[in-house]
Amino acid sequence: MSSTPDVYAYDRADAPADALRLHLNEHTGGCSPAVVEAIARVSRETIAKYPDYTRVTQAVADHLDVPPARVVLTNGLDEGIFAAALAQLRATPGVAAGLARQAGIGPDAARGASPAPTSGDLSEAVIIEPAFGMYADAVEAVGGTVVRVMPGPELSLDREAIAAAVTPRTGVLFIASPGNPSGISLTRDEVAWLSSILPPGALLLLDEAYVEFGGESAIPLIDTYPNMVVGRTFAKAYGLAGMRVGALVGREDVITRMRRVLPPYSLNVFVVAALEAALADRAYMDDYRAQVRESRALLYAACDRWGLPYVRSEANFVLVRAGNRRQALLDGLQARNIYIRDRDSQPGCQGCVRVTTGLVAHTRACIDAMEEILCARA
Repeated sequence: MSSTPDVYAYDRADAPADALRLHLNEHTGGCSPAVVEAIARVSRETIAKYPDYTRVTQAVADHLDVPPARVVLTNGLDEGIFAAALAQLRATPGVAAGLARQAGIGPDAARGASPAPTSGDLSEAVIIEPAFGMYADAVEAVGGTVVRVMPGPELSLDREAIAAAVTPRTGVLFIASPGNPSGISLTRDEVAWLSSILPPGALLLLDEAYVEFGGESAIPLIDTYPNMVVGRTFAKAYGLAGMRVGALVGREDVITRMRRVLPPYSLNVFVVAALEAALADRAYMDDYRAQVRESRALLYAACDRWGLPYVRSEANFVLVRAGNRRQALLDGLQARNIYIRDRDSQPGCQGCVRVTTGLVAHTRACIDAMEEILCARA
């Protein structure tokens, strides 16, 4: 029996601390040195006080070119996803009262009131596959119903299937642009169409966790599509995954709804200092983005040599269609202490692996190892 408790409710796809981690789409070069310096400057007095988010929210708003009232900071984008699910899918007062009566609590319990509503009263969330697993986790955690839509050819949007999945019970539709694990960005026309098919009161959550690496942000379209909220993270391009900081961006009325279900102090003072420093060091982020672009090109060229199809990506990773060579690559790389992500079980991704493309030196090391494995197998 292991002496180490399992404190996680999901598969973390962990790797040794000394491994080359190309499986979680982390910033492979680490955060800006300015972030570490800013954290070190946080005083004892600051730690003793509740954090003030005024300045950092303004910094994020300036970075995204929106008013601060349109931004709410979250403890990682995961918390933003949970907030959207909770705000959109939590039980209505009638449902909540019914559940209370069923549990034998509340003022109506002793009167033998009618039983709790059936599952038909629960709100639904449409999730377009392949998708980030946290969407479904959040929906199920708040008691919503997950409605999954399979991808079209080449991981495209199946508009007919999506339109059929959206009903008057739809409370939120989750989709990422660029997508994970595809790396494919939505077009402006696709964003407009997704917004247009939702019923009144429903929300389109557009996850832009990877938009710094390619594609076009939909944030300028918030007034055009008032039922849209955009999710952002500072984990990927800024190297703050360990700090847990994200944001939701939308119209003031939408962001007000999100604030009502979020804790008042989601970010600690070290995270505030780290985020301000990361945003200020734009040159560091720009250099990393350039390395990501070069790394993607290197991996494309290598896959072309090996005859491995891949999906052209606008994110910091590439989905490689390894087919019957998938397991050999996974096992061979792990034996060399290099970790990539197996995506074979996701819809539309059979035989696929996902490779993070970060620092060029790391990508070259991975390509060299993949070459050894594939040549040995040939």
